[in-house]
Amino acid sequence: MINKFSESVGEALQGTADGATILIGGFGTAGIPNELIDGLIEQGARELTVVNNNAGNGDAGLAALLKTGRVRKIICSFPRQADSFVFDELYRSGRIELELVPQGNLAERLRAAGAGVGAFFTPTGFGTELALNPDG
Repeated sequence: MINKFSESVGEALQGTADGATILIGGFGTAGIPNELIDGLIEQGARELTVVNNNAGNGDAGLAALLKTGRVRKIICSFPRQADSFVFDELYRSGRIELELVPQGNLAERLRAAGAGVGAFFTPTGFGTELALNPDG
């Protein structure tokens, strides 16, 4: 069996390459893995894609990682809040890409990926005006 225990956050992150995709848990300010985020900041990987429910709050936690300029893209369901000024500045200046995904779809994409399912169909918007008019 593979030993998946690490002595430190730094050891666990040592193989994180530039361009990696990182799933960071949490919901708003609840459950944010601050040691993981601090470890990523210290580790130094660049051009990251981050998957999270939101795009950070204030200038701590996920927002601190975004502030380093090392996140190329964020995939989330709820990017903007009253205190999401770090993300707002990066997005408005074109320094970060956003893939906005409905929360249920995001959860299913994560579940499917964990189960080894490469693709799935989710009829988001079925029966709505958006689905009837391709231009929205």
